[in-house]
Amino acid sequence: MSSKLAKYFPIIHERGKLLDQIQSTPLLRHQFNSWKKEEQKEFLDFCTGAKGVKLLYDSFFKEILNPEYTPDRLNCLLSVLLGTNVTIKYVLPGDSTRIADESSLLIMDIVVELDDGSLVNVEAQKIGYAFPGQRSACYSADLLLRQYKRVRDVKKEKFRYTDVKEVYTIIFIEESPKEFQQFPAEYLHYFEQRSNTGLELDLLQKYLFIPLDIFGQNIQNKDISNETEAWLAFLSQDDPEIIIRLINTYPEFKSMYEDVYRLCENIERVMGMFSEELRILDRNTVQYMIDEMQAEIDNQKAELADKDARLQEGLREIELLRQRIAELEKAIGQKH
Repeated sequence: MSSKLAKYFPIIHERGKLLDQIQSTPLLRHQFNSWKKEEQKEFLDFCTGAKGVKLLYDSFFKEILNPEYTPDRLNCLLSVLLGTNVTIKYVLPGDSTRIADESSLLIMDIVVELDDGSLVNVEAQKIGYAFPGQRSACYSADLLLRQYKRVRDVKKEKFRYTDVKEVYTIIFIEESPKEFQQFPAEYLHYFEQRSNTGLELDLLQKYLFIPLDIFGQNIQNKDISNETEAWLAFLSQDDPEIIIRLINTYPEFKSMYEDVYRLCENIERVMGMFSEELRILDRNTVQYMIDEMQAEIDNQKAELADKDARLQEGLREIELLRQRIAELEKAIGQKH
């Protein structure tokens, strides 16, 4: 039985034939059988069009929106999100400046330099980190310092601080933390530093947080009405009905889906990419559990410290009462 998407993309695999190809090739069969049942189903679903591909996976994002081979696509996405026309000049290595081993926690991470010298870091998180603001500020500062050192080394004695340009941090979150759940109707959170007086200074660091689970809740049974919604649907939604609505309303996305299914024709390659994504997700989940346990330990320590402080305060009050009683008893004794 063909999927709904096969009508729009005839190159999509038929499920039975795809399974036959996998099982008839020892290497592919071994790889496929090493996956969990739900992982096997996910792979078969997106290769056969039963569901869409999760395009925020690092391998798939960088294949379909590769700024070196198809720069117009990422230019368009960034222009929509930043609200101004931008052009990517370079793709920069991102992991070399990542604090500790945080890059292992991401499902997608890319750093680009725009034609005006600004830097943009685009990353996707499967599960939103604890302390999202503090963490993003630290990495943004790291990226800003990286730009400052590079520009200063190039300009030398001609260097001016005006040579340092904005640093944008754009974060997609598939499963957003509690901070974002307090705003169920909002899925575009822009941040930049402002004064309390109206004084304007360009402090360079700007942020955009996009909780995709909240976007998904808002887009259900609703028309895709603008380019921002179209891009977010493309990146995050795997429901065939939503994909069909998207390509009917915004036909320019059809060519990107066609690239996805051409990629799926090379079964060995796409299985390798999927295996790599599963490995990253496993590490992500383990680290998330560690972070959660550490947060619980920290909370328990804080509660115990608070209880201990209250206990010590109570003991001091009891001692003061004892002293007061002793003084009163002494005063009564002297009267008699």
